[in-house]
Amino acid sequence: MAADLTRIESFQYPSGHFAHLSDNQQAQLQEFKQLCQDGGYYTPAGVDGKSEASHDDETLLRFLRARRFVPQEAYKQFQDTEEWRKENGIDNLFLTIETEEFEQTRRLYPQWIGRRDKRGIPVYLFEVAPLNSKNISQYEKDLAKAKTTSPKVPTKNLRLFALYESLTKFVQPLCSSVKRSHPETPISQSNNIVDIGGVGLKQFWNLKNHMQDASQLATAHYPETLDRIFIIGAPAFFPTVWGWVKRWFDPITVSKIFILSPQNVFPTLSQYIEPENIPKKYGGQLDFTWGDMPHLEPEIESQIKWEKPATQNGKNTFPIGPIMWEKGEGGELKAVAVGNENGQPRRRTVFTIPNPVTAQSQAVANTPVEEAKEPLTTVGTDTQPSDAAVEAADIDQTPPSDTPTSTATPQPESQPQPQSQPTIAANSVDLPIREGTSETAVEKTPEQKEVDAKLDAKETPVVETALTEQAGSNGTPAASK
Repeated sequence: MAADLTRIESFQYPSGHFAHLSDNQQAQLQEFKQLCQDGGYYTPAGVDGKSEASHDDETLLRFLRARRFVPQEAYKQFQDTEEWRKENGIDNLFLTIETEEFEQTRRLYPQWIGRRDKRGIPVYLFEVAPLNSKNISQYEKDLAKAKTTSPKVPTKNLRLFALYESLTKFVQPLCSSVKRSHPETPISQSNNIVDIGGVGLKQFWNLKNHMQDASQLATAHYPETLDRIFIIGAPAFFPTVWGWVKRWFDPITVSKIFILSPQNVFPTLSQYIEPENIPKKYGGQLDFTWGDMPHLEPEIESQIKWEKPATQNGKNTFPIGPIMWEKGEGGELKAVAVGNENGQPRRRTVFTIPNPVTAQSQAVANTPVEEAKEPLTTVGTDTQPSDAAVEAADIDQTPPSDTPTSTATPQPESQPQPQSQPTIAANSVDLPIREGTSETAVEKTPEQKEVDAKLDAKETPVVETALTEQAGSNGTPAASK
């Protein structure tokens, strides 16, 4: 893997998204729509304006971006996804899952903190350390007692389906309905802060399936819902871990991962996210604790009208469980809590958005974005451990240990604070473009399969030497727009 990140073509938001397509991309979207319509997977909006299209343009564009705007390839993935949704009753699952079971799973995966980045894209936090063997074991016991089950797929997969539905059916539409830059373009992605501080090598290995299941599901059926991942707190052994962790994910996901050294955590995050929307432990001002329900940012809260909210630390927030959107007669949006409570259907309006920002309710002029004016994510080298660093590590065949090394990343209090950070001007550097393609299922080479077989046999390498700087020369991105 080259340390520099390069890519032939970029779809940096809003380029390649609704209302910001090139002429060629617009033509490919129309061709893709026709393929989907001919196949019976897409219904266009009625000419009378009374009926909406079965899928909005931004949803279709996610599949096109994942397939580099090749309509035939996008159609194959879209067809597979629609058949998968039908076979597994995904729409009904979201409406009927037990709210407590939904909450059990939410606490083990990335959680929306109720905040957005500077472009209006939701920010999720994933703390890995709490996913220890004790908590995972308890979760597996809870799965065995689940009320929401299916004879077709494992219960843990059903839970994951519901979480992704919450992202695409509730969180992203909410972020699309409030004020932001590019209000004409719906939000269809998310940013993830992944904190791996204090995680031992054995714990990493034990979480392989947990992380891989989520990544494979997203790649196959929720493509292009990830904008970028910021990894924080990488321990000393991470270069070696990275050698096999990166094989758990598809190439395009790997290309969106940026590993931040301690001194670069706040400077990097603050280029994308306002300090008040960054958790305090990463140098920001947000008092968010892992496991909390969302702490809504003032901009969101100012545009909603609460009806039956839950409360958290004296403030309004969402109740646990799934929430879906309904349109009111006056054009308002209603956030309706659904799912089951002890087997009984739940249905109550949590809040409304009286005047939602309209994205696709009326014709919007297409204004292509020049790639040079919308640079991609980062500059510099070693945003991920280089192959040389991995190969130079002292590796043996000892089974992984759960004891963190003494050279683990410093605690949050040693990280830089907002007032001492330099300001980096937007577009002050020319940024390279990432590399990678997305496949529904990544076919592994015989060599990779052989390595995986060894890892499955617990022949997992352990690093005895310490890495003083995993990503020391990580470039700080230009400010997002």
